Amino acid sequence: MATFQRTVESYRQGARTLPREHYTSEELFAEERERIHAQHWNCVGRTSAFATPGDYVVREVAGESLILVRDRGGELHAFFNICRHRGTQLCNAASGQFSETIQCPYHAWTYGLDGRLVGAPHMNEVEGFEKRDYPLHEAAVAEWEGFVFVNLARDPQPFDEWFAPMIGRLTRFALPSLVTGHRVRYEVKANWKLVFQNYSECLHCPMIHPELNAVMPYTSGANDLTAGPFLGGYMEIREPHESATMSGRACGRLVNESLEGDDRRRAYYYTLMPNMALSIHPDYANFYLLTPVSVDTTIVETEWMFNPVNEGDPAFNPKDAIEFWDITNRQDWDICERNQLGVRSSRYEPGPYSPRESVPAAWDAEYLRLMARP
Repeated sequence: MATFQRTVESYRQGARTLPREHYTSEELFAEERERIHAQHWNCVGRTSAFATPGDYVVREVAGESLILVRDRGGELHAFFNICRHRGTQLCNAASGQFSETIQCPYHAWTYGLDGRLVGAPHMNEVEGFEKRDYPLHEAAVAEWEGFVFVNLARDPQPFDEWFAPMIGRLTRFALPSLVTGHRVRYEVKANWKLVFQNYSECLHCPMIHPELNAVMPYTSGANDLTAGPFLGGYMEIREPHESATMSGRACGRLVNESLEGDDRRRAYYYTLMPNMALSIHPDYANFYLLTPVSVDTTIVETEWMFNPVNEGDPAFNPKDAIEFWDITNRQDWDICERNQLGVRSSRYEPGPYSPRESVPAAWDAEYLRLMARP
């Protein structure tokens, strides 16, 4: 069982916010892409997007376009979206279905769904040319709790090693069985780190989130991950509320009808470095994928997921949860954008974190470690 620790107990005296250049420097932004996003395991969505062989999704990670597709043998691949002939981008649709092969639109080099080059017009006339020498370039892929992760590094740290703190931690919530009920894409005019820092604390909730603070008081809960690339814990749902919804009632069946005890009265919130935040409530879950576009712009994609047994139940009210978090998210994006405007000032300097901000302070410490900063 996880050992939970009150926020104030994990506070490190002297913790301060990051210097201005970490939110405004184009050079640092480029370095982050290379040191963090291009070297570690990024979530790119749900495994349900690849239910049938040939289903594909194109995602961008650290400036690289990837084609994610499941081959006929059931193996999931992440191919760099470039032809081995002259580098042409193979696919420009966001998603779709390959029949049997992936073909370059320029000179018809053709690849199997496992990345093997199977057709190359007129290359038989080239001395020494062997198709086996020109498979699609491939990124490492892993699956966890119904999510897909990719790593661009040429020699990536094994997923099970990097993800060790999370392996088995959330199994009781049956996340792989949940189905997506709604998706939203937000463009936030703020640095990606400000979005993560905002997600990581609720000291701002009484000021920014009256709806959320009424359901889960900001002083409630505790953390079970307080250092490293994965951080977070739970908050208590205040009676008579049953969940984080507009009505305060559960919007549907439990995410796992076998949930017991405290899990029926808590909501869990975790950040998973470098690009994911995961929220789990008794009756639904939602996740956020962050894509840093520029030093002051972040795309946030989110999905709400529900137990499939809700389908057809007239009492099922997903809108109750969707509206609650859409309002809360927009409140967060507004304050993050105002935060970005403020840290651009020449008078901004790092300020002290309070004990109620121990998780964003720990997030900063991990970020600096990954950036090889003292």
